[in-house]
Amino acid sequence: MPRSWFDPALFTFLRQLARNNRRDWFLTNEERYEHRLREPALQFIAALAGPLSAISAHYVANPAKVGGSLFRIQRDTRYHHKDSPYKPWLGIRLYHERRREVHAPSFYIHLQPGECFVAGGLWRPESPTLKRVREFIADNPDAWRRAVHAPAFRRDFPLAGDSLTRPPRGFPADHPLLDDLKRKDFIAVHAFSDSEALSPRFDRFVMARVKRLAPLADYLCAALDLEF
Repeated sequence: MPRSWFDPALFTFLRQLARNNRRDWFLTNEERYEHRLREPALQFIAALAGPLSAISAHYVANPAKVGGSLFRIQRDTRYHHKDSPYKPWLGIRLYHERRREVHAPSFYIHLQPGECFVAGGLWRPESPTLKRVREFIADNPDAWRRAVHAPAFRRDFPLAGDSLTRPPRGFPADHPLLDDLKRKDFIAVHAFSDSEALSPRFDRFVMARVKRLAPLADYLCAALDLEF
């Protein structure tokens, strides 16, 4: 039987971190974090690089320890209360090669006890980017419907994120895609169980979902004049 990418120690550590979200506790358990979470996560990311390039040559799975696809477990304490300095989850981003130039769509893997998911799209785009996507949807409605409104896609990848309560400025209140134009985020999410994250085939599981999310990312890249 092939070895799993992650073992149950991943979720045990994250549960304990959620209950003991303090610097002294983390420093005492930092070696566990390195060996049970960070190292397996970097190996997992490296394994995604080849399959991801087959979906898009412009997306990156970067296993670098710093500045790569693995998010830091430390919170940015400028925006979060110092009493909870760590994220009780593991986050992995498969990003566009031009992400430093443009707020580009990405794929995201979230590992947290009872709250695991794979997502794709644009999260919290700045106002100019948001305007470009809305205008592109209004000008290319059929391709948007094909990307995100097919029944099978909507069943497995519901759209998520925040929306405006009123129509965005410049768009009619009776627009047939008004609910989509009101979105502040353009993301689709697929939830999965903790046990699926512990499967030896978890890399294939993730990439199968990334492949299904690719039309959404492709559409958003087109809206932003990015290659896909």
